[in-house]
Amino acid sequence: MTESLANGNRQRRIVLKAAAAAGIMQIAAPFIIKARGEEPIKFGLNDPLTGTYAELGKNEQVGCEYALDQINAKGGILGRPVQLLVEDSTSADTGTAVQKARKLIERDKVNFLLGNVNSAMALAIGQVSNELKTLHIVTGGHTDAVTGTDCHWNVFRVCNTTRMETNSVSKVLFDKYGKKWFFITPDYAFGHTLQQGFEASLKKFGGTEVGAALAPLGTTDYSSYLIKAQAANPDVILFLTAGEDAVNSLKQAVQFGLDKHFHIAGAQQELEVLEGLPPNARIGTWVFEWYWNQPNVPHVAEFVAGIRKKANRVPTARHWFGYVAMWTIALVANQEKTLDAVKLAKALEGFKLPPEVGLMPDTPFYRAGDHQLMPDLYVGHAVEQGPQPDDLFHVDAVVKGIDAALPVEETGCHIKWS
Repeated sequence: MTESLANGNRQRRIVLKAAAAAGIMQIAAPFIIKARGEEPIKFGLNDPLTGTYAELGKNEQVGCEYALDQINAKGGILGRPVQLLVEDSTSADTGTAVQKARKLIERDKVNFLLGNVNSAMALAIGQVSNELKTLHIVTGGHTDAVTGTDCHWNVFRVCNTTRMETNSVSKVLFDKYGKKWFFITPDYAFGHTLQQGFEASLKKFGGTEVGAALAPLGTTDYSSYLIKAQAANPDVILFLTAGEDAVNSLKQAVQFGLDKHFHIAGAQQELEVLEGLPPNARIGTWVFEWYWNQPNVPHVAEFVAGIRKKANRVPTARHWFGYVAMWTIALVANQEKTLDAVKLAKALEGFKLPPEVGLMPDTPFYRAGDHQLMPDLYVGHAVEQGPQPDDLFHVDAVVKGIDAALPVEETGCHIKWS
């Protein structure tokens, strides 16, 4: 081997290593670009891959990747391959999330933005995507303002509003378990609006809030909050925590024996949380946003099998969020035959998801007035062990999203088109 050839090979290895260390995960299209004009269409996912919400963010990523595989197998978008670029927003540093959103749009030139799990980050990166006129689908940030007071023409949301979640379960809790409620609430946008939604229900039904405890995101020791809840002597303790915070707070509640004296409940619950709990802590009344065991719903079995093959587990709502977000844009872009953000946003108003993407009894659609998806909500209770592995939630009722949502005129959303 000549010295120049050896140097060339060494230089090539250095370049490859530098590219691998760049920190961007690119999921390439499974077919070869045949012409220079077939540039990839890029999606940017800005989601937590570390911290409290890491598992939720990673599962949204898997859902995006599964959709990407299907989209590319069917010819991509406008005949062009699709790529997914992923950035770790962290779970709690909104400044990092904003920087990553700008990087994806301005430097990496993504066509579309997806994310975030964290509600505060969803709001912040929504401002960035609006400034940069990029179509953006919020995958898993629930706080009402995303499609309410802080709504934008370019921002749509897959997951529910916090008010949809509280409205779907409040009457059951009030009628069946009692009128006095205590809240254990994560101290940021998501927790605040969840508590406000429940408080609105209490006021409507004539109940009483006997106390509340605000816990910082990432709290590991909930003992002081649980002691406060016990002293308030409520009928229901509402745990509004999520991710690892939900695992820690519920596990400690059972260790304190609170489940023996009070009903444990909340709004949003996740299969990731129930899987992370010991069996005796899989308790309470909750709302799931999507559930994998729906034997009578078309196409769900195929989706479950596909995620099992890809991730060696049953899908969760987070997989579904990522899957729906990717497919929403692919479907509307191919329908409208354009990548123009304004044209696509207008086409998405009232857009209905096909059964193979919606994967629920009723047809989800994006409401025109606020760009909020209107899916079904699954109200039920956690179980220690189900009739089959990973079946840790029993669905007691399915509530239509449009029935649980506030009317558009009460959301505070006033969309301004740029």
